[in-house]
Amino acid sequence: MQIIDIQTFVVNIGGQNRVLVKVLTDEHLHGIGEAYCVGPDEATVATIHYFKDWLRGQDAMRIEYLWRLMYNGSRFPGGSVINAAISGIEHALWDVKAKKLGVPVYELIGGRCRDKIRVYLGVSTLDDAKRAVEELGFTAVKTGPQPPGGDTMPWGKVLREAGRKMEALRKALGDEIDIAIDPHAKIFEPARSLELAEVVQPFRPLFYEEPIRPENVEAMARLHDKLHVPLATGETSYTKYEFRDLIAAGAADILQPDLCIVGGLLEAKKIAAMAEAAYLTIAPHNPLGPVATAVATHFAASTPNFVILEYREVTAGPLRDMIIEPMKYKDGYLEIPTAPGFGIELNEKAIQKYPAKPWRRAPVIEADGGIGYI
Repeated sequence: MQIIDIQTFVVNIGGQNRVLVKVLTDEHLHGIGEAYCVGPDEATVATIHYFKDWLRGQDAMRIEYLWRLMYNGSRFPGGSVINAAISGIEHALWDVKAKKLGVPVYELIGGRCRDKIRVYLGVSTLDDAKRAVEELGFTAVKTGPQPPGGDTMPWGKVLREAGRKMEALRKALGDEIDIAIDPHAKIFEPARSLELAEVVQPFRPLFYEEPIRPENVEAMARLHDKLHVPLATGETSYTKYEFRDLIAAGAADILQPDLCIVGGLLEAKKIAAMAEAAYLTIAPHNPLGPVATAVATHFAASTPNFVILEYREVTAGPLRDMIIEPMKYKDGYLEIPTAPGFGIELNEKAIQKYPAKPWRRAPVIEADGGIGYI
């Protein structure tokens, strides 16, 4: 089964784009995947088409071989654009291989080790959290502990407001609902992150995500040693090689690879195996939409040390229109699909209504005019 073409679809969802990938074969089978929207989406698309010239005519069934062709063939370790492009193509290869064999993707990577996939919803306000639990049935939510405008507030006020927010959430949701918190890698100083952790600790967060910037693994490890809440990180890390450093340093309790930028599905499985041997669990970063969620569902279904998946509601607009039918959600869990491949298909006619638009992440301007972290 030879690859004859690789197509890309860039879909604007309002504020950002989504970069979707379709691999076509000479047996009239195709697979789909998603590359992370790292910002310069044109660069990711160009890289996918650059790799297309390497892959056209190759056997689509040889996924590990083709991954190495792209990764090793790039010579220099890839950053966000290279790894996003590889990830999206690799997803599509798994989808088409599973379709040819007539099985769901998870059957090719270990088979199901659970019956459904626990998910959490990101929330901003107390009302959002109550709706997620009371109306939608979620058993876990995630929120940023910093208050609106926290980038320019005195640090003492940030701590006070974070404590008030967590206290209100815990009181409203009760003890049976998990609440994860995500400072979003906006804090540079480990000492300040430790202060914030001590403020939220009494409210028993499920995990403390990206508590500092991710570049300095040793600093993350030193912070981890002082925390009394689980530290989660990994959304900005690429491939097994960077996760090896996190694991070896003892820098986390929960790893959060994003399957759309980490190097793909099999790379995430390798990372999960490394983590399992170190008694670490996996909670994939998954903020993008229905294609990424389908990929992550198959990963979660077949990964024993998976604990919970980030989930984005898909009810209307471009995220809903981009596929024929999304994963099925019910009472805090996703159903595991049984159709061959990932179990989803692009709605190519519908996504033409949402052409790509230029966008960028707005910079954070601090109180003194300096540039902070997004």
